[in-house]
Amino acid sequence: MKQNSIIKIVGISAYIVFILFSFINGFEPGKRIGENFITFSKGMLGVLPCAFILIGLFEVWVKRETVEKHFGEEAGIKRYVWAVLLAGTTVGGLYVAFPVAYSLYNKGAKLSFIFAYIGASAICRVPMTIFEASFMGIKFTAIRLLVSLPLVIISSILLGDYLEKRNYKIMKGK
Repeated sequence: MKQNSIIKIVGISAYIVFILFSFINGFEPGKRIGENFITFSKGMLGVLPCAFILIGLFEVWVKRETVEKHFGEEAGIKRYVWAVLLAGTTVGGLYVAFPVAYSLYNKGAKLSFIFAYIGASAICRVPMTIFEASFMGIKFTAIRLLVSLPLVIISSILLGDYLEKRNYKIMKGK
């Protein structure tokens, strides 16, 4: 067995022992950690299977040429509009956005688009934006988006160009 596997097993085992110890001995912070883990896991299990089915269908049904046309080199500045629109509809947060981004990259999306999509997924998902506007106000949300989105796009262009000049490639999964 590899050393990485042993470290993972020991870490997971220590976590489980800590949670069990907390529930047995009434250690409140540990109990809350365990309860939060269960709540978070239920939320992930409600979203991830559907998201992965859709990503699988995307892999099979959408042609590489279509992705290259809208998100690749020939798309120009439109690809960033697409990145924001696609990111706004992403449900499930970044744990869904990363597999989508990887799939888009494998189908020919430019690195700068991938970075813009991930950044926009973190800041402008529709449900999150509506929730924020209801608590912070529409003016605050509009200002945040008007400041954040250009910064995300500019930084993604700079980072994408920098990495492409150095022939950076995202590694293939195992």
